[in-house]
Amino acid sequence: EHLDSVNAVTGENSAVVAHIFATIPQIAKAEGLENGYRVVTNCGPDAGQTVQHLHFHILGGKALNLTMG
Repeated sequence: EHLDSVNAVTGENSAVVAHIFATIPQIAKAEGLENGYRVVTNCGPDAGQTVQHLHFHILGGKALNLTMG
């Protein structure tokens, strides 16, 4: 099912996102991210969304700082 962004998630299609989040820990483990990771999605041009489909980035492998800018 194609979703443009987080804005397209509804009660009717949220099972797709639930499945993704149920799979993320498996991917993180397979990538050796035992010390933690961050899951990021961009929503809209001001957030840096350049690809118009809902997708998630798994960031890890080093300590991550929280930077708001």
